[in-house]
Amino acid sequence: MQYSEGTIGRVFTLRLEDGDKIPDCIETFAKDHDIKAAHCTMIGGVDKGNIVAGPKDSTSPVIDPILHAISDAHEVAAVGTIFANEEGIPLLHMHAALGRDGETRTGCIRPGLDVWLVGEVIIIEILNSDMLRKKEPKSGLELLAKG
Repeated sequence: MQYSEGTIGRVFTLRLEDGDKIPDCIETFAKDHDIKAAHCTMIGGVDKGNIVAGPKDSTSPVIDPILHAISDAHEVAAVGTIFANEEGIPLLHMHAALGRDGETRTGCIRPGLDVWLVGEVIIIEILNSDMLRKKEPKSGLELLAKG
């Protein structure tokens, strides 16, 4: 286990609008406001895009993601973190539960989704953390690690 202790900094409330792209708009906001580390939650609606719903083979050293297409409006409840990578670019890692007509899909929003009608986002900045996203050779992913 790796860990870092920080303190709470600024708190931002965002209203994402119909057609805004996530994670892009949240990452752009973080970059524009010099957010290096944060906790992030979202509620609202999404449509048009994809989520990652796990690896096709969890024993393979190379991750081949299962992508689920989202083509209609879904309710969303999501939680994630924002941490800068080694180049200082803030990246959002967010998992979401998407519901429509009594069915739920759950996964990582990294491939991208469009906001449907509204997305309410709270970003709680974490100050004095030395964690960042580092490229992990085995998976090829930028994983949270001690700076």
